[in-house]
Amino acid sequence: MFAKNVGTVDRIARVIVGLGLIAGFVLNDSESAWRYLYLIGVIPLVTGLMSSCPAYSIFGISTCKAR
Repeated sequence: MFAKNVGTVDRIARVIVGLGLIAGFVLNDSESAWRYLYLIGVIPLVTGLMSSCPAYSIFGISTCKAR
């Protein structure tokens, strides 16, 4: 599907940040519209789980080790 361009350390950081932001959404019980900004954590979570980042592909970046 997509070429793998996210390395191991990058993947771990993305998953942790994504889960942290989603947890912030769940734990924030205010009725503020700003609460939904935490859902942006879905992006780093998904890119970390897929090992592929579309933005990295556009800019030609890869944090994977060369094979």
